[in-house]
Amino acid sequence: MVAGTVRAKSVEAGRVSTQLLWRTKRSPFRYFKTIPEIIRLAVMMYVRFPLLLRNIEDLLHEHGIDISHETVRFWWNRFGPLFAVEIRKKRVSQMRAYSNWQWHLDEVFVKINGETHYLWRAVDHEGEVLESYVTKRRDRKAAFKFLRKTMKRHGSADVFVTDKLRSYGAAMKEIGNADLQETGRWLNNRAENSHQPFRRRERAMLRFRRMRSLQKFVAVHASVHNHFNAERHLYNRSNFKLNRAAALTEWRGLCAA
Repeated sequence: MVAGTVRAKSVEAGRVSTQLLWRTKRSPFRYFKTIPEIIRLAVMMYVRFPLLLRNIEDLLHEHGIDISHETVRFWWNRFGPLFAVEIRKKRVSQMRAYSNWQWHLDEVFVKINGETHYLWRAVDHEGEVLESYVTKRRDRKAAFKFLRKTMKRHGSADVFVTDKLRSYGAAMKEIGNADLQETGRWLNNRAENSHQPFRRRERAMLRFRRMRSLQKFVAVHASVHNHFNAERHLYNRSNFKLNRAAALTEWRGLCAA
């Protein structure tokens, strides 16, 4: 009797685990009438290029796709973070295998409803955006949270290149890697230049109204930028076209069932 009860419980547990596994593998597009290819295209256009929601509505209308700009907004809020997570998972494991990994850290101010906030950004020596973090202050506590979040996801680097902001030194001293910090007048150009794609997108969006929406967008924008950043100045035309086609093919397979 006891053996039969244990066997029944194990069968029931197996059935529950199978149902949970089946639920996790279901497509996130299952409740939408629009095909996933159009949703991916709209999200890519909004995040990657400096276009307004109504611009995307007009461009898709020219190709026979009749949707509202509010639909594009809903798609971006629903699927943008999902696409970003899948891209990040594929790239983090590859980046951790780098030798002599160098991180460039920088912060830039962002206005939210007229109030100054700070966008912290970590970029590696190849221009890959590792982390973006929004705070209200630029002190040691904010720098410590930013570094801890970045190191929790990506591990640690061999060298941390920063500007002369004292918050970095205090935060690294608290973490215990102050001897890995490097500062210089021109050493941090890599991180400063990484703000440019976001700045262009920010101007097109006419700023942000909430800190939460800014954090959400910079995280998605960083992943999409990393995915399509082919560094065309390092390749000839034929290799650049191959890399671009491979990135687009991989994008079309995101969140596929």
